[in-house]
Amino acid sequence: MEPVRYEQPTAICVRGARVHNLKSIDVDIPLGQLVGIAGVSGSGKSSLALGTLYAEGSRRYLDALSTYTRRRISQTGRATVDEVLHVPAALALRQRPGIPGVHSTFGTSTELLNYLRLLFSRLGSHVCPNGHRVPPSMDVALGQMTTCPVCGVQFMGPGAEDLAFNSAGACPTCGGTGIVRTVDESTLVPDESISIDDGAVLPWGSLMWDLMKQVCGAMGVRTNVPFCELTPEERDIVFHGPAEKKHILYKSKKGDDFAELDFTYFNAIYTVENALSKAKDEKGLARVSKFLREEVCPDCHGTRLSERARGPEICGKTLADATTMTLDELAAWVPTAPGLCPEDLRPMAESICSEMAEPVCRLQQLGLGYLSLDRASSTLSTGERQRVQLARAVRNRTCGVLYVLDEPSIGLHPSNVDGLLGVVDDLLADGNSVVLVDHDVRVLRHADHLIEIGPGSGADGGRVIAQGTVADVEAAPETRIGPFLSGARTVRVRERATAAEVFADGAIRLETDAIHTVKPLSVVIPRGRLTAVTGVSGSGKTTLVLESLIPGLKAALAGEALPAHVRAVEADGLARANLIDATPIGANVRSTVATYSGVLDDLRRAFAKLPAAKEAGLKAGAFSYNTGSLRCPTCDGTGQISLDVQFLPDVDIPCPDCGGARYGREAYTIKLADDISLPELLSYTVDQAAEVLAETNLRSAKAKLQVLHDLGLGYLTLGEATPALSGGEAQRLKLASELTRKQDDALFVFDEPTIGLHPLDVEVLLGVLQRLIDNGATVVVIEHDLDMIANADYVIDMGPGGGDAGGRIVCTGTPEEVAACAESITGRYVAEELG
Repeated sequence: MEPVRYEQPTAICVRGARVHNLKSIDVDIPLGQLVGIAGVSGSGKSSLALGTLYAEGSRRYLDALSTYTRRRISQTGRATVDEVLHVPAALALRQRPGIPGVHSTFGTSTELLNYLRLLFSRLGSHVCPNGHRVPPSMDVALGQMTTCPVCGVQFMGPGAEDLAFNSAGACPTCGGTGIVRTVDESTLVPDESISIDDGAVLPWGSLMWDLMKQVCGAMGVRTNVPFCELTPEERDIVFHGPAEKKHILYKSKKGDDFAELDFTYFNAIYTVENALSKAKDEKGLARVSKFLREEVCPDCHGTRLSERARGPEICGKTLADATTMTLDELAAWVPTAPGLCPEDLRPMAESICSEMAEPVCRLQQLGLGYLSLDRASSTLSTGERQRVQLARAVRNRTCGVLYVLDEPSIGLHPSNVDGLLGVVDDLLADGNSVVLVDHDVRVLRHADHLIEIGPGSGADGGRVIAQGTVADVEAAPETRIGPFLSGARTVRVRERATAAEVFADGAIRLETDAIHTVKPLSVVIPRGRLTAVTGVSGSGKTTLVLESLIPGLKAALAGEALPAHVRAVEADGLARANLIDATPIGANVRSTVATYSGVLDDLRRAFAKLPAAKEAGLKAGAFSYNTGSLRCPTCDGTGQISLDVQFLPDVDIPCPDCGGARYGREAYTIKLADDISLPELLSYTVDQAAEVLAETNLRSAKAKLQVLHDLGLGYLTLGEATPALSGGEAQRLKLASELTRKQDDALFVFDEPTIGLHPLDVEVLLGVLQRLIDNGATVVVIEHDLDMIANADYVIDMGPGGGDAGGRIVCTGTPEEVAACAESITGRYVAEELG
């Protein structure tokens, strides 16, 4: 009998995809190839890639696991699609890596530190309880006691877990963070000209009950005289007084009620220490942080490790020493480690070191060789964190897996794009399939197959307008990315200042000492211009702008002490320094485009003035979906309810009563303008709402809608939850209140504002930045996007390399001047862009 031969599927077949704005599309995704998905912001790219392909690929794999296992794994819901055939198990690399914790470092996030801990635990020479150095042996690997050859004492050598700074190996003084927080006494009483009764001691006003002032009086301190007139003894009681219980007569602030109380005295320093010990999250820590200073831990000297964890050595090098190496230095040292070990330990050493080779190679390929393993993850840029995430996702040599990459070129310097494409090629060579959403034309040109979603955003998108090879898409009649792929069109939308005009409106001057890998700098930024800060990853852009310029300016404007590494900052006439980043807006679904932009407030007042509303006794507050009487009682105005499905993950579904509209039925009876209710209006896009309200006299609401349109956000629905917006959408929405103001006294700093933007969206963004500049603003962008750099008035290029090979200003000037700089890596790519 002939064996049955099966034909391998060649494509994932998607039929009737309706996720978000997708218009019931049918599309075939070739397997075993690099498939690029392009389209303007909000067109539906991620809805196809993540919302459909990844959602179905991961769900079907997880469905094969036991119910007991599935309930412990965060799962995605079933995609809104008629059919998806031949979809492999899927892994996703998302646009926004999670915010790292205080114990996270480059070494822990890449898991390289796990290998190093194993290396030093198994192969290191350990220290016996009496302080003698014991030669390496197999004892730890075999779980046996080690005998000291000097004093004869037996002890258990430290295991890998005993060398972990987020576990048993943590320094007891700093808890494995490498820093200690101490109270900065100079911040407790910033103004000594006022009395304690008038609020001289700040912590007693913000961190402790107000009655502590009376308890302080009971301790013998005069609270009604300027603080500067207190005796040394009184000042000592304020700052260091004992925790004594005092009997006071407390008068309520509201009314004339009195109460006799026994209350324990908390001095000013202990008030802060007590609040710090109770801070459980970033919000709680933020309340206390202004009274603290951070210093390197005096016991572990910033290594995060306990004395015992710092004990094991390999040829004189400790684990703490190894973690200070950069990835490139580690890659050179690790292969030598087996040769430093006794003969009987070498096979184990070679096994551990060979396991490190693959992840180290991947990370170097992605251009992260300049990072040291002890670098705190919180100090890494978004692009650096995403590349760490990518390296972890591909470290196992899988076969037959679908990798869905959401804008993997984010944060990548043009010189690092080749490394990214190399990783993708390796995945394909191993028999995997790769689908990536991206806007970088260099990445899209590398695709075997392109799918373009569009033509517009939101309701105007959601269709497949072109697909096929890169040449097929370039020739497609409806394509919008095609001209940029072919080079027929470039982004040039603003008239730049000439080299002679750049500093005509003055300058911001900044001088810094060395910090991280950045050398001492002297920086001059032109006022009233668009300045791009460029350079390869790790060259010091983030450190210069976000850790030096912004904190330095804010401290100078507030009359506070400059950050320790900032020597001087000059910005005469500047009153505001605004950082506009890509962090999500709002914490939950109650924050929407309408609430954040202020449009809903205008609409609520307008609806409350209608005769039907007055007749029903409804005021503006009643029209709030958060607290008003018209909100849906079933979902309390969230528009969704959560179902507990026992062993399966909780499922959020649209509210069955309001259908996601957030309002109860009575709200539909109050009509405005073109016979439309408030819940119906919130379901409209910005542009649709502007059209409906065009003939009304709601000038404020119409002006805000116009600003949203000018920001390129006309496709967003008014009721759309802001936490779900992309990074680029969040950045532009944050500017909604700024476009119509005079900005002569303002600096706006954008951290990679082109994240997630199609070249056509970059044109819109440049128009927005130009409006800020026209209103007098100074704009600084940290940027890799060549379109943005080519449109800048002035460029500050950091480098020339990353890490220790960077950290200085390579060149400054117009894009043409930077392009002509032989030492500038960025300049080479700018020269290509300028043609």
